[in-house]
Amino acid sequence: MNKINKFIGAHVSVQGGVSKAFENAEAIGARAFALFTKNQRRWDSKPLEETEIELFKTLLKSSKISPDFILPHNSYLQNLGSPDPEKREKSLNSFIDEMTRCNQLGLNKINIHPGSHLNEITPDECIALIADSINIAHKRVPNVTVVLENTAGQGSNIGSKFEEIGKIIDLIEDKNRIGVCIDTCHTLASGYELKDEKGYNKTLDEFEKYIGFKYLRGVHLNDSMFDTGSKKDRHQSIGKGKLGEEFFIRFMNDSRFDNIPIILETIDSSIWKEEINYLYSLIK
Repeated sequence: MNKINKFIGAHVSVQGGVSKAFENAEAIGARAFALFTKNQRRWDSKPLEETEIELFKTLLKSSKISPDFILPHNSYLQNLGSPDPEKREKSLNSFIDEMTRCNQLGLNKINIHPGSHLNEITPDECIALIADSINIAHKRVPNVTVVLENTAGQGSNIGSKFEEIGKIIDLIEDKNRIGVCIDTCHTLASGYELKDEKGYNKTLDEFEKYIGFKYLRGVHLNDSMFDTGSKKDRHQSIGKGKLGEEFFIRFMNDSRFDNIPIILETIDSSIWKEEINYLYSLIK
């Protein structure tokens, strides 16, 4: 396993405290994991207790999983591109709190959905607000890289087009602390083909053109219930959706996805260990 450069895990539960993530990751044979540092569906959460922070850091030191392969996810409530100044400020304060939690725990990344224009401002105006929010957050919290996730194309969400993510990156002042996470289900849903070799290569060429693999910091590796261009964010278990085994073989043998966290958010956590083993078995 030491020679394998793919680091696969899943978005694990932290019920009982953030330190439980290590135990849950170990149980599925993970070499990477994602977690929430607070309740993702509430604006306010009590600060992390010092004892929990210390326990997490102790486990981080003794774990085989380095901080480079841990990809925390932010709250679903935040909209850093909100056209409403009050809501945007509330989102930014919540986001800064989550970045602070990551920094307290010794983690160096936070994965976010960029934001939504809500059909009240133009996409470019929303992109400018998202970038401005990230620039402010960077100044408030050190060490943590903001990782933008591509979206599935539903509603008014920014980020379903690689160009939109590229535009956000262009407006970020500290380019060393911005990155991207590709979600494979979202990529397919938003209209980028991945199922055959021609589509796969074209899609990744577009990613390189508009964003660049130098910014790739993680992958959410999910199969999709719906086909190319559905604009439906409905994840499926590996090999049970529309992507097909050919895609997963191609992905697992593509060195551009080496040495970054590869996170399953598939729908049946009881088979995560089985899915991880299956994916490693595809490496030639």
